[in-house]
Amino acid sequence: MTSTVTAQVTFSVPPSSGERAYNYVNASADTGERKRNFSHEKQDLVIENVREKENELTLDTAGFQLVHRPAKHTAFVDEAEIRREYYPESEELLKSVTGASRIVFFDHTIRRRRPGQIDDSAENRQPVPRAHVDQTTKSSIARVHRHLPASEAPELLKHRFQIVNLWRPIGRPALDWPLGLCDYRSVDLEKDTFPVALIYPDHEGETLGVRYNPNHRWKYFRGVTTEEAIIIKCFDSVQDGSVAVFTPHSAFQDPTTPEGTPPRESIELRALIFYD
Repeated sequence: MTSTVTAQVTFSVPPSSGERAYNYVNASADTGERKRNFSHEKQDLVIENVREKENELTLDTAGFQLVHRPAKHTAFVDEAEIRREYYPESEELLKSVTGASRIVFFDHTIRRRRPGQIDDSAENRQPVPRAHVDQTTKSSIARVHRHLPASEAPELLKHRFQIVNLWRPIGRPALDWPLGLCDYRSVDLEKDTFPVALIYPDHEGETLGVRYNPNHRWKYFRGVTTEEAIIIKCFDSVQDGSVAVFTPHSAFQDPTTPEGTPPRESIELRALIFYD
């Protein structure tokens, strides 16, 4: 039996002027808003709970995959410990799922939903209630050059590589503001996204804004536990139509979340995935 919820997700509308879209990462401490030159629109979506359909959704088909793999590291409070303990076990997880020969983590983000708190720094990151893709082809190639030795990058770029997020709840199941995922097979690669410059205090990145398309098929895994994780594909260098290239995703307010559920906390690791 198919279970669905209706929830609101924010989509992006590119600048009418045709200029390149940009968005500042940190919100203004005064207004709580991020400076940007494009607009947003909210849409009500029917989002399917795909519990019991986990085996039908994989990185290369849908662009995301749920895995059951308890983590040994569960504290997620000390940055050095996260890198020393959680990174290595996550590397083994990703290798076992993807068959990759090399994994390079380049950062992570801990998100703790705090109603009323301004998302103005890395320490105050909140769930993102907007459809987006974390990388573009341009920024993915730049990541290889930025995080790998100059002597290795050219050869690595001759082979298949990907960027993925490894997303896991912290402390409790993610019933509050869960992660919505758009099945790549319902995405129009040319029409549904546009590049957005992501402005940090010390550098610039690039993501994909996502336009609303009524043909999109949005999914979620209700109540993802701390013993589970979702792998989200953000980029794949194979773009011949044989595999998913990315998956748009967004946090959303699930109307079935029980009253009094504690705010969601989660961690996402971002990784470059290389194949021989």
